[in-house]
Amino acid sequence: MARELNKLTPKFVENIAEPARYSDGGGLYLQVAAAKDGGVNKSWLFRYMRGGSTSREMGLGGASMVKDDGYTTLKQARQKRTKARELLESGIDPIEVKRAGKIAEKIERAKAVTFEHCAKAYVEEHKAQWKGEKHTKLWNGSLKKYVLPHIGGLPVGTIDTALVLKALKPIWHTKTKTAADVRMRIELILNWAKIHGYRDGENPARWKGHLENALPKPSKIAKIQHLTALPYDEIPSFMEKLRKETGVAAAALEFTILTAVRSDVTFVAEWSEIDMEKRVWTIPAVRMKTPADHRVPLTDRAIEILEGRSTDTAYVFPGENPKGRLPHEKMLKVAKAIRPGITVHGFRSSFRDWTAEQTAYPNEVAEQALAHKISSAVEAAYRRGDLFEKRRRLMVDWADYCASSPQGKSGSNVLPMRGKT
Repeated sequence: MARELNKLTPKFVENIAEPARYSDGGGLYLQVAAAKDGGVNKSWLFRYMRGGSTSREMGLGGASMVKDDGYTTLKQARQKRTKARELLESGIDPIEVKRAGKIAEKIERAKAVTFEHCAKAYVEEHKAQWKGEKHTKLWNGSLKKYVLPHIGGLPVGTIDTALVLKALKPIWHTKTKTAADVRMRIELILNWAKIHGYRDGENPARWKGHLENALPKPSKIAKIQHLTALPYDEIPSFMEKLRKETGVAAAALEFTILTAVRSDVTFVAEWSEIDMEKRVWTIPAVRMKTPADHRVPLTDRAIEILEGRSTDTAYVFPGENPKGRLPHEKMLKVAKAIRPGITVHGFRSSFRDWTAEQTAYPNEVAEQALAHKISSAVEAAYRRGDLFEKRRRLMVDWADYCASSPQGKSGSNVLPMRGKT
């Protein structure tokens, strides 16, 4: 007896609201399920036997009486049923055909996704966890200059080792540190692309077991260049000249030296972070290289600098536009005008050398003042506080040293060594 087909009618499909499965014959079913909003969801299902005893089900799309994107009418569902049954009669599983079609469609979509597209998406998704806008600019700048001209417009799925080397080789020996960073960034972007289904296979930018066989190790061709620091015994003379300078940049530079912070946190320091009464500046963790906020004790001179600033702006040290922040090059320009060749970041090294050689403060106090990460996991587990009061005494001594008489003048720039407190 032949199977009865086309049992359902368009009106039935439109009006039925009782959750259940309704057969149209030939393995085609209208599936009605309760929706969270109190209504019902309707979809088409093709049910068939495979291998004699294995029952399989294949979705044919949402059910609707109106032909629209994403929905399947009763007529269309019957056409899909017919095609599925023809495949079965030929010994082909329709689900496997559907799956292969999706893979092919995915591959075609991936061909249209370029490396530049993935790079922009990666930066956009990750910049919130980076340490400020400067880090984002470094990423975008290095990619734009060294990578995108070579592979930016190519489908990300086609990027291979030869293309990665094409971007890296021109700068590997001349700009080694930058090249190493660029390689890492290419690797991360290609990993992102793979996770999102835009490429397959091994990452051609990976170093271990791969590019290390094609390029010399960065440490073998370029020594790490530390930022130029002013010898600590020249600090009093430098500070004497700095205090004669006027302007926002000079004030920001002196404040940065006295607090021993990284210059990039000074640029974005906001009045909301300053507690003048408690004499403390709390830098949010999002701008630090540590997982917690960093409290900075403020000395008399640091407070004096702050009292000379206007509180009508969001930033403590604003740029020419009161709503904007002070550009990095302004502070550096002041420093180099007094002492050519040095860097602002180098003053942290000056502070650390002075602490080690001219005071008896424990190493952990100095490291905490610089907000350095605790290298020992055991020490990190046991150290719960931030040594704030000890650091306050250290910063007072540092401020006194910075204000002491330069060598060669009356007085002395040597402070008595405190005991370990």
